[in-house]
Amino acid sequence: MINIKDTSLLTDAQVDHVGIVVQDLDEALATYCGILGFRLLERLDAPDHGVEIAFLASGNSTIELLSPTDRESGTARFLARRGEGSHHVCFAVPDITRTLEELRANGVRLVDESPRQGIHGLVAFVHPQAAHGVMIELLERDAAHLLE
Repeated sequence: MINIKDTSLLTDAQVDHVGIVVQDLDEALATYCGILGFRLLERLDAPDHGVEIAFLASGNSTIELLSPTDRESGTARFLARRGEGSHHVCFAVPDITRTLEELRANGVRLVDESPRQGIHGLVAFVHPQAAHGVMIELLERDAAHLLE
């Protein structure tokens, strides 16, 4: 059981996006943009992560579609194990190192003990077992990717 020492860990965090794993990115874009009306913000290949990614928006909400390009990637393993669907909820935090230190001090199980470079800044993941089955991504956006 986690002993909560500080209840303000993510009080200033904002939901940045929800990550969804898909088998076929083009097919998913046809659904999300063509049928559901989402707007494509950015599409990119991330070979270092073994995925192709698309960021979509509707109103104030953003989703990230992830499609594996490398059969050995974590995303490919997730897709093989669980199928298409929700992968993570991402929270933007002002200081990812401090946030990770506080989570560790509170006994929260982490996937990443220290931040690593992601697409839009530094990222780290909280283990799904620490958050009732939901993987949480923490994101400290770099200056080039700050949202207005």
